[in-house]
Amino acid sequence: MDYATAYEVFFQPAPAGTPTPAPMLSSSPARQLRDAVEPFGIHPAWSRLVNERLAAYGLNFLSGYVWGRAAPMGEPVAALVASAFAAFEPGLIAGLYEEGRSKLDRATLLRVQEEATVESLEAILGAVDVAPVVAALRRGVEAADGTGRPLFSGVRALPWPQAPLAQLWRACHALREHRGDSHIAAYTAAGFNPVEMNILTELWVGWPLGTFSATRAWGAEHTEQALTRLRADGLLDGATLTEAGRAARQAIEDRTDALEQAVVEAIGPDLPEVIARLNAWGARVTESGNFPPDPRKRAAG
Repeated sequence: MDYATAYEVFFQPAPAGTPTPAPMLSSSPARQLRDAVEPFGIHPAWSRLVNERLAAYGLNFLSGYVWGRAAPMGEPVAALVASAFAAFEPGLIAGLYEEGRSKLDRATLLRVQEEATVESLEAILGAVDVAPVVAALRRGVEAADGTGRPLFSGVRALPWPQAPLAQLWRACHALREHRGDSHIAAYTAAGFNPVEMNILTELWVGWPLGTFSATRAWGAEHTEQALTRLRADGLLDGATLTEAGRAARQAIEDRTDALEQAVVEAIGPDLPEVIARLNAWGARVTESGNFPPDPRKRAAG
């Protein structure tokens, strides 16, 4: 998939009248932080400029996304990368990872990704003072537990960048991956597999059944098995979450929030201002066309 196709697929606005996704109504500080860092932590995946720079080396939207997220972990075997990504069909991730590695070495990828991300954010934000926000976020990064969190631990192990906007991206990237790793731990501990979780999440944030989960490339057999189990357990009624289903999904969210509490506490009283500034800057990233405008896309992450 090239960037133009990805843009057509993922950058459609939500239909008029679409309700605010349930998780974005939460007053949880951990959830608010997660939503605020998202446009920056995942910026290389959505930025037109970053994708153009990686395309010059033969990477497309998908191979750039997978190799770009996996690279902080080093160059593990493909099965470990697929395991860390969790939500996606393993064969898809393994193939894209190997494809990306075959076209661009890790050191060059990390350099190009950082340089293009800084250039992209500079063009969008201009001269903004990000130092106070970075300092607060970095306290969260340093306080975070890396146990069982491979994507986060890989990002945190990278050398700290020098450019202020690179520091903003790095801190947001690390915290985004930390919550993602925590979320995987929470739902696997609750007994759900990735396909079941994709379905629960898409319905919870307000997408029709199959809209989001289909982008994770699991086959029809896996999807039918997941639907059968969710319905048998009383979590799904046809294509709609039951009250029990909503409660189960909320419980996973609550557990994920709890796993992020050390980050929230380390940022401390600066958190409301950090979230406010990130949200204001993030709105500019979205308005520039470098982050999907549909709030359900952010909420499902």
